[in-house]
Amino acid sequence: MPRSKIVRYTTEELKEFERRGQTKTDWKRVKAMRDEDIIIDEDSPEITAEMWRNAVVTGRRPPKRNITLRIDPEIIEWFKAKGKGYQTRMNAVLRAYIELHRKGRKKAS
Repeated sequence: MPRSKIVRYTTEELKEFERRGQTKTDWKRVKAMRDEDIIIDEDSPEITAEMWRNAVVTGRRPPKRNITLRIDPEIIEWFKAKGKGYQTRMNAVLRAYIELHRKGRKKAS
């Protein structure tokens, strides 16, 4: 399973990064920009009222729950050996399994 490059941060975490000067954004340059300096093209089109009308707000998943689960030691060690985030990867594997079986059930209907 390919590893996602998406990283999510809370607003508080982003503010802390900025406070410590750890962002890669040149905020001084951004704040100094005039509207005329902003490039509008097919990669970055101008936002229209229609775009806002068609926008969809998605909800967040409910918080994860703590459970006790018996798992073979070699499975835990394999996931841990892949580095930080092993529980998230285990969750992703279980989610992929569910999605695979949901798709299989729809085809059988």
